[in-house]
Amino acid sequence: MSATHRGCGVLLAVTVTAVAGCSTQQTAPAPQPQVTPMGRSFVSTQVKGTAIPGGGPLTLKFADGRVSAGAGCNTATGPVTLDGNTLEVGQMATTLMACPGDTAGADGWVDGLLRSAPSWKLAGPDLTITGNGITVTLQDRKVAQPGKPLTETTWIVTELLHTDAVVRSQTLDEVRPALTIAPDGTLTGSAGCNQMNGRAEIDGSDISFHVATTRMLCDPQVMDVERDVLAVLNGKATAAIDSDTLTLRNAGSGTGLTLHAE
Repeated sequence: MSATHRGCGVLLAVTVTAVAGCSTQQTAPAPQPQVTPMGRSFVSTQVKGTAIPGGGPLTLKFADGRVSAGAGCNTATGPVTLDGNTLEVGQMATTLMACPGDTAGADGWVDGLLRSAPSWKLAGPDLTITGNGITVTLQDRKVAQPGKPLTETTWIVTELLHTDAVVRSQTLDEVRPALTIAPDGTLTGSAGCNQMNGRAEIDGSDISFHVATTRMLCDPQVMDVERDVLAVLNGKATAAIDSDTLTLRNAGSGTGLTLHAE
């Protein structure tokens, strides 16, 4: 009898131990996706180390696996990876505008920073980029420069967008094509050479343009700019505002414009 009791006691002990062992198992938490700057734009608020030639600021826009960067002269665009808090860029395409004074050195400063495989750290609206002996603090443009309204803002064309290129030129900077849309949809402005007037019918992010111009002739380079501007403002375009930047894209012509608030 006593042997039987001892056997049951051993069986009971083993059973309790097995239950206790199971009770201590825990399911590992699912890994959380890393928060990245992708889909956001930033503007520099502080630079430690070599200053930006011409004063900057540095702007970075991350979208669709690509980064666009500029610091006062040309804009460079190319593929980017953000794995492991290291920013690595691929082959960058750049606009080809000659810039005056110290600003001419801004492109080399940006290139040196991005090609150094800098580290990045994102905390709320603040992005820190460190590389090439430089630490740049940037702030989300929606915080640093709240979005401008589409209407009652004078928008200056700064880039011409083509399917395979972003064009910025000295002629474009000199003639400063611009447009303003009144709350009632009335459109006024300059296409570069000629004055514009007409209407803009706004439906969410879609705008249907109906534009007429005066009939002056200007230098061929100016007329080339005007032709590109009017191609975007011919029919329906989609509009997107990021802080003080308006992007217009016309699917029909395959062209677009980047405009900045005056």
